[in-house]
Amino acid sequence: MASHRKSRPVGTRVAGIRTPALATAALTSVALLSQSANAAPADDKPSLEEVEKKVDDLYRQAESATDNYNAAKEKTATQRKQVDTLLDDVARRTEKLNEAREELGSFAAAQYRTGAGASGTATFLLADTPQDYFDQTQLMGRLTNRQKGAVDDYVSEQSATMKKRQEASQSLQTLTETQSDLKTSKATVQKKLADAREMLSELTAQEKARLAALEKQKQEAAARKAAELAQQQAAAEKAAQEATAPQESTSTPTDSSYTTKAAKALAFARAQIGKPYVWGATGPDSYDCSGLTQAAWKAAGVDLPRVTYDQVNAGTTVSLADAQPGDLVFFYDDISHVGLYIGNGMMIHAPKPGAYVREESIYYDGESAIHSVVRPA
Repeated sequence: MASHRKSRPVGTRVAGIRTPALATAALTSVALLSQSANAAPADDKPSLEEVEKKVDDLYRQAESATDNYNAAKEKTATQRKQVDTLLDDVARRTEKLNEAREELGSFAAAQYRTGAGASGTATFLLADTPQDYFDQTQLMGRLTNRQKGAVDDYVSEQSATMKKRQEASQSLQTLTETQSDLKTSKATVQKKLADAREMLSELTAQEKARLAALEKQKQEAAARKAAELAQQQAAAEKAAQEATAPQESTSTPTDSSYTTKAAKALAFARAQIGKPYVWGATGPDSYDCSGLTQAAWKAAGVDLPRVTYDQVNAGTTVSLADAQPGDLVFFYDDISHVGLYIGNGMMIHAPKPGAYVREESIYYDGESAIHSVVRPA
């Protein structure tokens, strides 16, 4: 029997364990997985450039939410005035309604006293003489006509009062909804700013220094780009002055009235340099971006809307090459930022939370960030 048994290869299995070669491979795989797991946290950490981009994006989102907050705040103020006006009107109409009701009551009392509810025969029997009957009949005729007019007035006033009450109720509901939007926008701004502060707080001192260096490089590149635009605009202006064709004098260059107004707006804006950016602020101690441009042009006698996406429609759009001092420069696809152009590729603006009103290149966030240029007056 023994001769029929096959010999088992040496080293194939030992107590259920595979060959040493396979065991070694398995152990190697485990080691590699362990190394990958240990390396994962380091790979998850964003680079400094990514941190900068995320923080900038958060500030932009906060500024966009600030515009929504400003719009809701302005809308709330308008709606509150409308509600107050409607409530005052309802109060006046209710008072008139009460007066009409009292007048009807006085007619009813007069009818009761004169026996108007009785038949003609009964009324005649109450009269001492035919003349008394005649006098009473004439009086009742007048009372009836006046009463009819009073009833008509009462019904009309009651209908108008009910209508005004419905309008006031609807306005109150709309106001409540707008106040809810205001609260939501405010919470969004606060959340975005808190997230940005948290990201910055997690940076080491060395990382913060590198981030500052990146920002400096960015500003230098923006300054070079602004200088290029200044040269282009200077060359275009010189060419326009040298041109002799009369039709060229009727193109987009600013007239003296605009220049005067723009100078007043710029003088106001320059006086605000150094004041802090505060979301929702319109001065005089702090501003957000559209609050600054609105206040600057108001000083020049021009009323601009409160928010950027309304200001962008409050004037004539011009090309960047034709931008003149005083023009409004808008940024990003959602039109969430605006600055006041001062010439030579530079602007005065309220940049972002934690910053101050300052002069800066319009290319501060790259050429692609520029949305449009608008001449407001």
